[in-house]
Amino acid sequence: MVKSSMNRMLVGNGLFYPIIGFASFIAFLYLSFGNLWVNYSKEINLSFVERNGTQFIVEGKAFYINGWNSYWLMDHAADYTTRPRIRTMLQAGAKMGLTVCRTWAFNDGGYNALQISPGKFDEKVFRALDHVIAEARRNGIRLILSLVNNLRAYGGKTQYVKWAWEEGVALSSSNDSFFYDPSIRRYFKSYVKTVLTRRNIYTGIEYRDDPTIFAWELINEPRCMTDPSGDTLQDWIEEMSTFVKSIDRKHLLTVGLEGFYGPKSPKRTAANPEFWAADLGSDFVRNSILSTVDFASVHVYPDHWFKHKNFEEMLKFAAKWMLSHIEDGDRELKKPVLFTEFGLSNNDDFEPAQRDRFLKLVLEVIYKSAKRNRSGAGSFFWQFLVEKMERFNDEYGIVPWESPSTYRLITEQSCKLAKVHGLLPTQIDHLKNFCAPRN
Repeated sequence: MVKSSMNRMLVGNGLFYPIIGFASFIAFLYLSFGNLWVNYSKEINLSFVERNGTQFIVEGKAFYINGWNSYWLMDHAADYTTRPRIRTMLQAGAKMGLTVCRTWAFNDGGYNALQISPGKFDEKVFRALDHVIAEARRNGIRLILSLVNNLRAYGGKTQYVKWAWEEGVALSSSNDSFFYDPSIRRYFKSYVKTVLTRRNIYTGIEYRDDPTIFAWELINEPRCMTDPSGDTLQDWIEEMSTFVKSIDRKHLLTVGLEGFYGPKSPKRTAANPEFWAADLGSDFVRNSILSTVDFASVHVYPDHWFKHKNFEEMLKFAAKWMLSHIEDGDRELKKPVLFTEFGLSNNDDFEPAQRDRFLKLVLEVIYKSAKRNRSGAGSFFWQFLVEKMERFNDEYGIVPWESPSTYRLITEQSCKLAKVHGLLPTQIDHLKNFCAPRN
C-alpha cells in the first residue's frame, strides 16, 4: 500500500523519470568504475619480509613459502569483464594457505601495454596493477613483481631494442643489446623508477613503501647468449640491482634466474641439465652473490630441458638440481633460495599422476629444508589459472580446485610448513581447521 502511494506521488510530481535516469547513471558508473568504491580499508596488516642469513623472516619468525605463479593478473585486471578473476585467484590461494604469488609488473608495447613507449604509460593499466596489489593485500597474499621479460611475451627486452632502433639510438638490433646499450639501460631505469615510486590509487601507498610486495625481480629468465662468458649480464645485474636499491631499501630483490651454472662454475658439467646450459651468459652463483641481491631464484622444468629422458630420470634430476642449489645457498651465497617456477607440461604423453609425483617431490624438498632451517626457502607452482582461461594455458597451467589430488598436496604443504614454523596471522582463518589433527 505504501509502495503504491509512493509510486503515484513520484509520477504525479514528474519525478519518476528523472529518478530512474539518475539510478541508471549510478548503475553505469558502478559497472564501469566499481572498483573505485571497493573497500580496501579491510585489508590485513602485513609487515615487510626481511632476511636473516639463509632465511626469510616475518614478525621475528622464519618464513618458508608455499607459493604460485599467476603471471596474468595485471593484464586481466585491465579489463572490467575479466577483473573478477583476480579476486577469485587470490582468495583461492589464501584458502589453500599459500602466502606469495609471483606475477608480471610489466607489459611493454602491444595490447593492454603498461608502458606504451619509453616513459609513456597507460594509466588504465597502471590502475589495474594498483588493483592487483590492493586485492592481494586484502587477502593477505604477498607478491613478487617481475619488472621485464627476457622472452618476447608481453614485450620483453625485444620491445626495448625495437624502441631504441625506431628512435635511431640503438647500437645493435640484437636482443641482447638490452643489457649493454646505454639508451636502453636509461629506458629501463626510467621504467623501474616510475613503477617503484607509483602511488597506488586505492591504498594511497607508494609501491616502494607497500609490504604487500614481497620482492622485486629484475628480469624473468635472463639469458645473454651473445656473451657466454657472463660478463655482460653480470654488469647489467650489478648496475640495475644497485639502482633499485637506491630507490627502495625496504624490499627484497632477486635477479630472476633459471639457475644454470656458467662456463667457469665447477658444477657446469655435473649439475646442469645438458652442455648448452653453461653457454647462456648466466651463472647462478656469480649472479646471485652480489650484496645488492637478497635471495637467489631457480626454475625447475626437467621435461622442457630434456628430450630423451624418461619420467623417472627426470624426477631424479629435479631432486638433484634442487639440492645442488640449496647447498649453494647454505655454503656459498649464505642467502635464501626460492624455486620461483616449477612445472610439468600436460603434453600428449602427460598423465595427471605424474604431475602429482613431481609436485610431491618438489614440496618434500622444501619441507625438509624448512625442518632443517636450510636455505631452500620455498617453491612456486607454474601456473595457476581460473575457469575459462584455456587460451592462456601454456601446457603447464591448472585450475587447482579442479584437481582434488593436486589441491590436497598443495594445501597439505601449507599445513606442514605451518607446523614447522607456525601459522602466519594471514593463514589462521583458512588453515586452523584444515590443519587440525584428525581423530
